[in-house]
Amino acid sequence: MINLLANLMGIEQWLIIGAVVLLLFGGKKIPELMRGMGRGVGELQKGLEEGKRALHTSINEEPVIDAPQKMAPKPEAVVVTGTIPKDSVTTTTVSNP
Repeated sequence: MINLLANLMGIEQWLIIGAVVLLLFGGKKIPELMRGMGRGVGELQKGLEEGKRALHTSINEEPVIDAPQKMAPKPEAVVVTGTIPKDSVTTTTVSNP
């Protein structure tokens, strides 16, 4: 990627960009900006290494089998007794032709 940018832009373009950055930020701010960028890149690399280490650790470890969870008690069956009045029941007769 960097080689591609270097090939697309000549030394004159890089000098113009450098001059514009120097004018915008001043001589004192540029080292602070670069220091901050360096810290950010360092933190990113540290985070990536921690992620890789955690991934390798989790892959190489044996899976932890959790204790069996208690199952919820089954609800008791409800028995309904009584009679249904004939008026509330409808029947349908289907005849086969």
